Amino acid sequence: MIVTTTPGVEGRPARRYHGIVTGEVIVGANVFRDLFAGIRDLVGGRAGAYEDVLQRAREQALGEMRMRAVELGANAVIGVDLDYEVLGSNGSMLMVSATGTAVTL
Repeated sequence: MIVTTTPGVEGRPARRYHGIVTGEVIVGANVFRDLFAGIRDLVGGRAGAYEDVLQRAREQALGEMRMRAVELGANAVIGVDLDYEVLGSNGSMLMVSATGTAVTL
């Protein structure tokens, strides 16, 4: 399945629009990961643990969006937008959402 942030796929016009599809994932921050990320922030460098969690959450959100597109009979999702939001009273959760338009090319 083609998934793209562009409004279309060059040379392949959309024959049918199925509607908007989304995928959302909410992940909680692990206390130990927070501790080590905080230490890394003090000494500099990248927070690899957070990057891994973010990558997995993004892949899951895109996967859910693809599944919903397939359920509608689409073979592509165009105009994809990824959003990230911190949730919870102390910012202990991260939501990743993927939204796009399901189409048949």
